[in-house]
Amino acid sequence: MPQACSDTFSLKTGGQWNSLILIEGIMIYTVADEAGMRLETVWELGDQVPLGLSSLQASRIMWYVSTRGIAPRVDFEGALFSGYAPDGGLFMPEELPQLDRETLCQWSTLSYPGLVKELCALFIGSELIPKDDLNDLIDRAFSRFRHREVVHLSRLRNGLNVLELWHGVTYAFKDLSLSCTAQFLQYFLEKREKHVTVVVGTSGDTGSAAIESVQGAKNVDIIVLLPKGHCTKIQELQMTTVLKENVHVFGVEGNSDELDEPIKTVFADVAFVKKHNLMSLNSINWSRVLVQMAHHFFAYFQCTPSLDTHPLPLVEVVVPTGAAGNLAAGYIAQKIGLPIRLVVAVNRNDIIHRTVQQGDFSLSEAVKSTLASAMDIQVPYNMERVFWLLFGCDSQVTRALMEQFERTQSVNLPKELHSKLSEVVTSESVSDEAITQTMGRCWDENQYLLCPHSAVAVNYHYQQMDRQEPSTPRCCLAPASAAKFPEAVLAAGLTPETPAEIVALEHKETRCTPMRRGDNWTLILQDTIEDLSRRWRGHALNASQ
Repeated sequence: MPQACSDTFSLKTGGQWNSLILIEGIMIYTVADEAGMRLETVWELGDQVPLGLSSLQASRIMWYVSTRGIAPRVDFEGALFSGYAPDGGLFMPEELPQLDRETLCQWSTLSYPGLVKELCALFIGSELIPKDDLNDLIDRAFSRFRHREVVHLSRLRNGLNVLELWHGVTYAFKDLSLSCTAQFLQYFLEKREKHVTVVVGTSGDTGSAAIESVQGAKNVDIIVLLPKGHCTKIQELQMTTVLKENVHVFGVEGNSDELDEPIKTVFADVAFVKKHNLMSLNSINWSRVLVQMAHHFFAYFQCTPSLDTHPLPLVEVVVPTGAAGNLAAGYIAQKIGLPIRLVVAVNRNDIIHRTVQQGDFSLSEAVKSTLASAMDIQVPYNMERVFWLLFGCDSQVTRALMEQFERTQSVNLPKELHSKLSEVVTSESVSDEAITQTMGRCWDENQYLLCPHSAVAVNYHYQQMDRQEPSTPRCCLAPASAAKFPEAVLAAGLTPETPAEIVALEHKETRCTPMRRGDNWTLILQDTIEDLSRRWRGHALNASQ
């Protein structure tokens, strides 16, 4: 029996989910009879459970708390719509489920969409989205992916495994999480008859994937701020050529960290956020991290030599990252029972590498432009989730650390925290020269084109291979297709391969509003949001009449 508390559980009996509420030691079991009438039976804790209920499986409602501990807890719907928690923290599950060996063995035969369905069921709960509805939403999310597997593992020479996460519409891994997140979003909006305005800052791929996921949606407007001149021509065109009425793109004369400032300012005004139903789809949104956990499970099951050994064998997963969303997802997967070893690979914007190696969580003087431009990020927001877990979910300590970082832009991690971090994550930083060399070597050995971000991960594999050290099976995550980065392919002395739909972008009409240096970017953003709210209220009024 569960311990006395005030909480709600889901109970499974005969394939039907019912509810169980524990209130101050009283258990209320609610079930519907064949006619759909609600019946209630009350037991005191300690009473004999009636025959037939002894095998009920209790599954707690999944609650989410802020890493900074001040904001009230929310369910998945609350975390989805919030982005940042009101106290400036990031939402995390209050409790992490533990997957046993039997569950991992059962999951090992699942497709990538199957794994997403299982993970989402675990972290959302059927009270919010019934299982059949959830499965339909995820199937719909992946319906436009080009590869029948959705995610594909390429097994190349000398033990190089490349997990292709880029078979979505915009040729980037963010299609995977954002397509699911957008489906969840529209599911709740339609049920509640509400409208939201999504605000996204992008370093390249997030913006186009977010636009693709919600373009044309009747209950959603999306505002995207892109760093003019800091993403590739193809990335920019994937955003500016979408002319749907609910898509609003701004070209900012600044880098991706600078354009995040007006977004953070707007979201810090809690009353404004609530009034205009604002949300973010950046990598800080819990829904994205949740779906990204499936990358690590799929990588493990594809690359593990056997599930018959005790303990289960390790697989090393190499994660190229900027904002650390994929790293946070991998660490959570590890915490709930997946036997992976994490390697984080970054470009010359190396704050995560310095943090892992030296405990130096501090900004550099400026963002460095690199061939792996989507990772040209100074502030890896999702490291806060990793720190919180390493601190044993201590929100007070996490809040103090992150508030110091926000004040001073520099923190030396406490010795114990740095020691824990370096135990669970290995890191490397890769130069542009090493990126092009890796792209060239992979082509020479395999006739396989890597994007520069994927090359950051594969560079680590080649380093380990050249040292001829015995190693566990390894999987390199490939976040984007080389087709999106012809400039980098040319820099590596190779010939770009550009799909017809990408070539066609150059002949399409574009729409992009400038945000120039000297403009008040926050005011422009606020005015746009207010205008969209007025427009939505007008539509709703006309519809009701």
